[in-house]
Amino acid sequence: MTHNTQAPETTGRELRVRKLEVDLSTGFDRHWHGGDAFRSMYFNALSMSFPVGEQFFIDSVRENLARLPEAPEHEELRAAIQGFIGQEATHRRVHGLYNEQLEQQGLINHWQDWARRRIERSAGFHPMHRLAVTCAYEHCTAVFADGTLRYPSWFDGADERMQTVWRWHASEETEHSAVAFDLYQALGGNHAWRVRWYLFVLLTFSWEALAQTVSNLRRDGSLWRLSTVWSALRFALGRDGMLWRCTGPLMQYFRRDFHPEQPIRAPQAGEAGSQALAARWLSANADRYRVIR
Repeated sequence: MTHNTQAPETTGRELRVRKLEVDLSTGFDRHWHGGDAFRSMYFNALSMSFPVGEQFFIDSVRENLARLPEAPEHEELRAAIQGFIGQEATHRRVHGLYNEQLEQQGLINHWQDWARRRIERSAGFHPMHRLAVTCAYEHCTAVFADGTLRYPSWFDGADERMQTVWRWHASEETEHSAVAFDLYQALGGNHAWRVRWYLFVLLTFSWEALAQTVSNLRRDGSLWRLSTVWSALRFALGRDGMLWRCTGPLMQYFRRDFHPEQPIRAPQAGEAGSQALAARWLSANADRYRVIR
C-alpha cells in the first residue's frame, strides 16, 4: 500500500465525552417508532451493528495513533482522537443496553456476528486498511446523522427516549466525523485505497442493513404486511426519504478533495450546516446528558 504525502487537515474542536441520562433498562415498546414496524425494526438493525463496529473503530484509530509521529503539528489531532475514543466508547455502551432490550423482545442480532467475522479476517491487513474502513463508515454515519438532526419527519411520533438516543448519537458522530479521516491523511493515506474501501463499505453496509431489518421484521411477524411495505417505500423515497436525501452526500466521498468538514449538502438560504445542527441539539438538550470528560 503506497501513501500520499499531502498535508493533513486537522480538527481544532474540543470533543467532550457525555454520559446520556436515559434509562433503557425499563424497556421500550416493540414498535417504539410511533407504532411503525418498519422504522422500528430498521433503526433496531442499525443499533445491532454499533457495539462491535464502534469497538473496531476505536481499535483501528488506536493502532494508527501509535504510528503518528510525535510532533507539535499533531497535538490537536491527538487530543481529538482521545475525545473520539471516549465518545465511541459511550455509544458502544448505550447501544449495548439498547440491544439487550431487543434480545429480550426476541430479536436475533446477526449483524454483530457478520461484523466479527470480517474483523477477524482483517487481522493480517496493514493498519492503514483498517483505518480506511473506519473512515468510510464514519462518513456513512455522518450523512445519516445529518438527516437524523435535519429532518424531523425521520422520528415523527417516536418514543421520546429513543429520539434522544438517536439524536445524541447523531450529534456526537457529527462532532467527530473528521477525526479518523484526519489521522488517515496525517499518515499519508492513499486516495485510491480510500475509495476502494468505501465502495466495499457501501455495499456491505447496505446489504447487511437490509438483511438484519428483514430478519427483525420476520421475527416481529410484520414482514409481509402492506403497512410495512408502504412505510419502507415512504422512508426510502418520500420527500425526506433516505435515498433522496443521502445519495448525493454519500457520493461526495469519492472526490479527491473530499474532507468530512465540508458541507454534507449544498446549503440552502438560512439552512444550518451539520456542525451547527449538532451544536444546537446538544445545547437545547443539555439536561439529557452529563459531561464526564
